Amino acid sequence: MRSGNWYRSVLFSLCACLSSPVIWSVTAFGEEPAETEPVIETVETREVVISATKTPVPVSHLTSAVEVITGEDLERRQVKTVVDALRLSQGLTVFSNGGPGTSSTVRIRGSNADQVLVLIDGAIMNSTTLGSFNFANLTTDNIERIEILRGAQSMLWGADAMGGVINITTKKGTGSPSASAFFEYGSFSSIREGGQVSGKTGPVDFSVALSRWDYTGFSAVNYRRGASERDGFHNWQTSARLGVALPYEGRLDFNFRLLQGRTDIDGGFSPGFDTLGAFTNSQQFVYSASYNQPITTWWNQVLTVSRQTENSETSSGTTQRNVQTGAVSGAFLFRSQIDTLANRVEWQHNFQLGKPLLLSAGYQFRDQQGENRNLLTNNLDIPHKVLSSHAGFAQAQLNLWDRVFATAGVRQDEYNAFGGATTYRATAGYLHQETDTKVRSSYATGFRAPTFNQLYFPDFGNLNLKPEKSQSMDIGVDQYLLDNRLTLSGGFFWNRFRDMIVAQESATTCGVGPFGPNFCAQNIGLVSTKGWEASVKYAVVKDVPFIKSLDVQAQYTNTLTRNLEQQPGNRVPRIPVDQWSLIVSYQPINPVRINLEGRYVGSRLNDVNNLEPMRAFDVWNLSASYDVTNRVQTYLRADNIFNEKYEEVRLFGTPVRSIFVGVRVNYDAK
Repeated sequence: MRSGNWYRSVLFSLCACLSSPVIWSVTAFGEEPAETEPVIETVETREVVISATKTPVPVSHLTSAVEVITGEDLERRQVKTVVDALRLSQGLTVFSNGGPGTSSTVRIRGSNADQVLVLIDGAIMNSTTLGSFNFANLTTDNIERIEILRGAQSMLWGADAMGGVINITTKKGTGSPSASAFFEYGSFSSIREGGQVSGKTGPVDFSVALSRWDYTGFSAVNYRRGASERDGFHNWQTSARLGVALPYEGRLDFNFRLLQGRTDIDGGFSPGFDTLGAFTNSQQFVYSASYNQPITTWWNQVLTVSRQTENSETSSGTTQRNVQTGAVSGAFLFRSQIDTLANRVEWQHNFQLGKPLLLSAGYQFRDQQGENRNLLTNNLDIPHKVLSSHAGFAQAQLNLWDRVFATAGVRQDEYNAFGGATTYRATAGYLHQETDTKVRSSYATGFRAPTFNQLYFPDFGNLNLKPEKSQSMDIGVDQYLLDNRLTLSGGFFWNRFRDMIVAQESATTCGVGPFGPNFCAQNIGLVSTKGWEASVKYAVVKDVPFIKSLDVQAQYTNTLTRNLEQQPGNRVPRIPVDQWSLIVSYQPINPVRINLEGRYVGSRLNDVNNLEPMRAFDVWNLSASYDVTNRVQTYLRADNIFNEKYEEVRLFGTPVRSIFVGVRVNYDAK
């Protein structure tokens, strides 16, 4: 599609999101729960988190393992993509099949990527066909915060939340109307440009952003293995949030986001292939609306409505070159078109029964639809299918004297394809206010519903599948010192995943193909993960000569995984035992800021048979910004400054030393 026509289609979709009478009429009932902020006493002035309970809770009162990344953090560190920010997070393991734009997935505490629920403004982003969310096209533009919730969360969030939840929120407009724009150029002929308009006028606030990224790139299959073709990436992203303050402390929010990317890809089968003409082209539209309205002083209701659609085309290309032998051959031809949509409606009521007890109860409807078309034959590999569910949940939160905290809840999900699943969760915590020490613990069960591919894909799908299930527990200690300038945290976690859906030969279940029994999806996996987590956040110095501020943040995760069924005693593929990250932010004077980031990923095994070891690596990035005036900022970012040679996924390439420079311009209408 020509860029001009595409730009007009974006503007049309954006206007439709903000003005469609259908959206207005449906969403006159709901609101983004993240905006509900009750009066908080002095002891509770630390950051408020939403995801852990679906109600605002100060960090000092949390009984769950949560990490928050703010939009300000992302801007200060000049981070371009959400997946790059998640690489430095506690307990997360990130994999990319090449450079920017290639498939990028996230695991939490040794779980699979399809066991991590990802939401943007209340819309579920997990793929209907694969189950996981591909972060490839998601940039950090116009993001207000990312909340990462570790451990099984199915009781509140339903299917796909066995390993945890990543909840992403678009920025809310504040202050007088303002506009900003940026331009960036760097290695691999990378060009980024974009702009944003935001502000608040009377009861209405708004934030709208549009950006573009063109990247010539490098070979998706590692060039050090003999690949030479450049695989490019082209990305468009637009997002908008419109909020309206209503009488009696009500609020109405409309959200829209478009993620579009075209990426050149290579064949990853050993020993790796340079594939000519292979690409993926994906376009995702995310619409959501929410409405929050207090009914009385002790009762409020929240309604969230969302829809996420994805159109994805993948082509195998025409020819491929074996990177080991140099032999050129025809590619295994395929060209597919996958069209999916995911709807979600959730209505939650919160009842504050005095100060000690908050009761929440809610209903969720979830609907997934999709089809998979073979464009070479124009046949449907998966005809139009619908996977829907109804769920009810209830939760109690206890707060005694701002010292003793507890939550307990239960949920029942009913699916049209395989029946029901019951999950529950209980947490407890104690804050010793005299020493600012908090002890917390949780125990939960989780489940994951089979995906379209696992149920319906020809010669692979299995209609007799059951949902995957899990048990999860953790215990931790958080210590606040030096007037909250220093935070220490440590803990232990344990997970057990059973009835995991894996591919295995079965002539009786999947039939026999030309090469023998077909591989098909079966509930035979059993995996255990456990480990330790530790983190530190320290505002070392503030407002002294030559140091305006110096902040240090570090985390370490130890994860032990064991396959208990298929290959008893073997480690789970690609999960490192040890990984850590470090972020140092130094501001010598007001206009200047320097950031150093480092991460270490320990040795791991690429396959279920544990026959393909992958070496450990560490990567360091450096960024700096200078405020030329209060309206103009220049910045520089250098990635992989020591030119580390590494692979996140075996055979696939990663960036060499890369440098990017840019400028931002801000204009305040006031």
